[in-house]
Amino acid sequence: QVQLVESGGGLVQAGGSLRLSCAASGRTFSINAMGWFRQAPGKEREFVAAISASGGRTYYGDSVKGRFTISRVNAIMTVYLQMNSLKPEDTAVYYCASGPQETADSRWFWARTEMMYSSWGQGTQVTVSS
Repeated sequence: QVQLVESGGGLVQAGGSLRLSCAASGRTFSINAMGWFRQAPGKEREFVAAISASGGRTYYGDSVKGRFTISRVNAIMTVYLQMNSLKPEDTAVYYCASGPQETADSRWFWARTEMMYSSWGQGTQVTVSS
């Protein structure tokens, strides 16, 4: 089981940037895909981005594509979410999650499904003011 702790959230003006970090502990980190989700008040949790175990492949939700970048450094067991050109509608609690172990299948059909993620962090608040 992987334990996850997010950090880096805060208040930023529209057009600004933030970088979220997700520190992991657990022996299987480097063989698991990782993902970021977010949940705004009164809304369902939404898929943001996912990254393969090696970090070589990424996948993004439509609303953040071109503005957000997911990355990871397995040596320090950390996943990042670089968020640029932030908009008020990006305001939410952001969660990182541990996904399935990497296989030969490179498709991302599973990435938007919360049930495919076995461990979740406690979340970090991001607020974008207009």
